[in-house]
Amino acid sequence: MSSADETLDRIKAQVEEETPNDIEIESVAFEGPELVIYTPDAQTVANRDGIVRNLAQTLRKRINVRPTQEALVPPNEARARITQTIPEDAGVQNLDFDRQTGEVFIEAEKPGRVIGRHGATLDEISASVGWTPEVVRTPPMESSTVSNVRNYLKQEREERRDILQRVGRQINRPTTADEDWVRLTTLGCCREVGRASFILSTPESRILIDCGDKPGAEGEVPYLQAPEALAAGPNSLDAVVLTHAHLDHSALIPILFKYGYDGPIYTTAPTRDLMGLLQLDYLDVASKEGRTPPYESQQVRDALKHTIPLEFGNVTDIAPDIKLTMHNAGHILGSAVCHFHIGEGRYNVAFSGDIHYKDTRLLDGAVNDFPRVETLVLESTYGGKNDYQTDQSDSERVLRDVINEAYEKDGKILIPAFAVGRSQELMLVLEEAMRKGDIPTMPVYLDGMIREATAIHTAYPEYLREDLRQRILYEDENPFLAEQFEQVDGGDEMRQDIADDEPAIILTTSGMVTGGPVMSWLRLLGSDPDNTMAFVGYQAEGTLGRQIQRGQDEITLGDTSGPRAERVSLKMGVETVDGFSGHADRQGLESFVETMHPRPEKILCVHGDESSTNQLSSALYQKFNMRTHNPKNLETFRLS
Repeated sequence: MSSADETLDRIKAQVEEETPNDIEIESVAFEGPELVIYTPDAQTVANRDGIVRNLAQTLRKRINVRPTQEALVPPNEARARITQTIPEDAGVQNLDFDRQTGEVFIEAEKPGRVIGRHGATLDEISASVGWTPEVVRTPPMESSTVSNVRNYLKQEREERRDILQRVGRQINRPTTADEDWVRLTTLGCCREVGRASFILSTPESRILIDCGDKPGAEGEVPYLQAPEALAAGPNSLDAVVLTHAHLDHSALIPILFKYGYDGPIYTTAPTRDLMGLLQLDYLDVASKEGRTPPYESQQVRDALKHTIPLEFGNVTDIAPDIKLTMHNAGHILGSAVCHFHIGEGRYNVAFSGDIHYKDTRLLDGAVNDFPRVETLVLESTYGGKNDYQTDQSDSERVLRDVINEAYEKDGKILIPAFAVGRSQELMLVLEEAMRKGDIPTMPVYLDGMIREATAIHTAYPEYLREDLRQRILYEDENPFLAEQFEQVDGGDEMRQDIADDEPAIILTTSGMVTGGPVMSWLRLLGSDPDNTMAFVGYQAEGTLGRQIQRGQDEITLGDTSGPRAERVSLKMGVETVDGFSGHADRQGLESFVETMHPRPEKILCVHGDESSTNQLSSALYQKFNMRTHNPKNLETFRLS
């Protein structure tokens, strides 16, 4: 018998000892970070006060109670009973039965009506059919990504369960190391923006945090070949943790599966969906530009299949000696500050990922309250001494002025923006400004993935600010469905028609002008001085966006060294509107540290150019009298 089986036998005996004698325990199993208890009395366990809570405290594990097969009413009969139980106005779209887990997924337009007061309707369903009901909200905007991810994971249930069981055994393996240390190795994004990647290691475990590309620098990837990284092979990793979906953090995760990684990815559910969307687009853009993609779409699907979504605030075992808790980072939908608790109180490390400290129209500001933190790995994108962004209300006023001025000239306003985060923030600003008459009502064309990314936002309203969530769900005032928003879905022919037509706003990818539809818009609009290009986000060194922002008026589109290269004389106006970035500015970064509870002993300033990381590191040292560093790539720090 393996050590994992022995552990499960011991746990089953503990479970039986802790539960009342009238409850039968058929089996227990590890599935990912959860301990699953199978019992024909699942409804009794769920309804009897304290059983699950007491078991979780005793075993120090997340508990999931599932019914055994004999406790389940056949799906056809169960479907009829469930349909009769749920009120008609709930808008049920689909019922999906998972016999392996005993769960029935109920997709509905109004989940609250399915749940009932204090969960009464769910209890009634479970008592009637034995199945455990899980309610899924129908997105107010149809999202092909959300639909495809859900369907794909449904198809892969059997293999996914095998993956979860294997991961669960790995997490719960006996510890063997006699040594006691914690090390952190930087594999990217140090004294630079992009290719975020780190290895957190102990004698027992190895965790990869992020694995992104570097915008505008093809071929500059994380140092995965380093001895501290994957020299021993991808399966030397216990887990991959993804802070958020932007490509400078997520683009190269599928390459791990190309080279044999078969372990879990931990992130939030919206990050999982956005990751799939952005990675597939990453492949599409590479193909259109004649570049060889670093992986194939199958590896993107492999990454989705291996993802274990976590909710904010849930403490989760991801290795024998490491627990992970994710907290809202305020940067984009689902972005997380990742807190690692190592050993039995031995050491605590928090990775900020990318953060926005203040509330925005879209999201609440970043969380910085933790039980313990000894080391903070802090982004420094706007960490320079002069990196202070304009107040949000002032930024919105400036943007309105830019739009009004271009409109008066009968021109177009071209806004390159990240499909995820900044585009949705801008849509909210534009919708309100037109509704209030602060700018003329005109078409707002969404090009690239923006509409699809917006639909994913509406699929996860619980991650948005409360007032926006209410508008989307309950007040029939979804701002993202305003009639002035139009999708560009006719290719260059439609773009030409828009360029020849009335004044309009074009919100397009890519945000740093490194490829995608913005290139077509520069070709169509760039030579007309009546048009205006407005930058609303960070432009990394080496990107075409940074060059244009600095005043370059002759640009090359297409392959800069090939026969298809095209020179464009840029005569359109160029404006930079600060304050819309998803990153905290210098003041926000300092405030994040100042109000952090508890304040860390050590800070590593990363994800910023050399001057930004150096200046932020020095300022935090002088202001708070703490140890700070602005590391280089390929440095290893012994933390404990």
